[in-house]
Amino acid sequence: MTYIYPAVFTPEADGGYLVDFPDIPNCFTDGDDLADAFENAEDALALKLWYMEEHGETIAPPFVPASLEVADGASVALVKADTIAVRRLNDTRAVRKNITLPGWLDAVAKEHHINFSQLLQNAIRRECGIEA
Repeated sequence: MTYIYPAVFTPEADGGYLVDFPDIPNCFTDGDDLADAFENAEDALALKLWYMEEHGETIAPPFVPASLEVADGASVALVKADTIAVRRLNDTRAVRKNITLPGWLDAVAKEHHINFSQLLQNAIRRECGIEA
């Protein structure tokens, strides 16, 4: 899944930034500068949303950025998170699936040395629009 949520970037006295996501409980990070804070915000949001998906937690829709009240000096930016990319990096376990197909098709596939696991992975990626 791809999500976009507003983040509040608050400058710190030492030049760094604190980042908070008002819509997502306990999701926050920081950075030494704005670029670092933005990169860390993308990672923090994607990891938190992936955790929430995995645990069946309700993911609230994002606030409209203009409706957020922020402290003086703070700014709001939209941050994009891709939980499929996080899942791909972190969930590498193999899962067994059973399939059923006609015997004649199984025989043809064996003659052509088809790897069913690879074929199924490729088909699922194509069907879901996921790049390899």
